[in-house]
Amino acid sequence: MSWIVLVVSGVLEAVWAAALAASHGFRRLIPTLVFTLACGVSMAGLAYAMTDLPTGTAYAVWVGIGATLTVVWGIVTGAERVTVARVLLLALLVGSVVGLKVVS
Repeated sequence: MSWIVLVVSGVLEAVWAAALAASHGFRRLIPTLVFTLACGVSMAGLAYAMTDLPTGTAYAVWVGIGATLTVVWGIVTGAERVTVARVLLLALLVGSVVGLKVVS
């Protein structure tokens, strides 16, 4: 169960990161509200997962999922360019997250 909560929390990390950018310095109400809610739930999920999983592993997986999805979102929306190096590095990051799950 902790792994499922951790993955959902990682996804919510990407949501709050995108909402933070869309809030334009907390000047737009809806993105600010989405940021606040997603951030709170994401942190609570990470805290829950850390009661069962090693702290370093849980944090690395949470950040890895959030960072990967945030970059993918940037690419999909056109805010970031797609490059071979970027795709390879994202694949390495995803592989590292999967590897942490396998060895934990």
